[in-house]
Amino acid sequence: MLTTIIDYESGNLHSADKAFQKMARETGAGTVIVTSDADTVARADRIVLPGDGAFPACAEALRGQGGLYEAMVEAVEVKARPFLGICVGMQLMARKGHEYTETDGLGWIDGEVMHIAPKDPAYKVPHMGWNDLVIDHPHPVLDGVKTGDHAYFVHSYQMRMADLSQRIAHVDYDEETTAIVGRDNMLGLQFHPEKSAGIGLRMIANFLTWTP
Repeated sequence: MLTTIIDYESGNLHSADKAFQKMARETGAGTVIVTSDADTVARADRIVLPGDGAFPACAEALRGQGGLYEAMVEAVEVKARPFLGICVGMQLMARKGHEYTETDGLGWIDGEVMHIAPKDPAYKVPHMGWNDLVIDHPHPVLDGVKTGDHAYFVHSYQMRMADLSQRIAHVDYDEETTAIVGRDNMLGLQFHPEKSAGIGLRMIANFLTWTP
């Protein structure tokens, strides 16, 4: 089994790589590699798309990596490989992003990425730090995770959902703020599982053994 963490120059992947390597060893889930090679992504059994920075820059970088975008889309849409988007990688699953300029996303989740705009000035942007998950729908990757468990967030934009059946979990941050999205073989986490202590490692382990 091969899990690829896609490197499209979207940020430091060291901590994510370490967390996935650790849980792959503990679960016997095979090999985890960080790669920007389209052929490697095409043959992967599982795909992880991280992301830090602005939505338009991440979308442009992903689509400009010499066939990497096309290989990922074919693996997920045609071959139905399990996919996990993290932070901006999760946001790219949306139909569109509205950070700086309107930008097309992957269109896998029926939502659009908008600026977090709390009405209460006590809530600061970016939404940064630990927050309690509220589980909206059960999911195999959330096995052992419950409402009230904490995850670590750093973001100024959130996915506003047109289809709440695809919102797996949210947090309360002045309003209900999307935390996890998913459908079929695709899942996205707004927070950083590699920075979310035992709960995050549990989700990584669950993803590495998930067979949608």
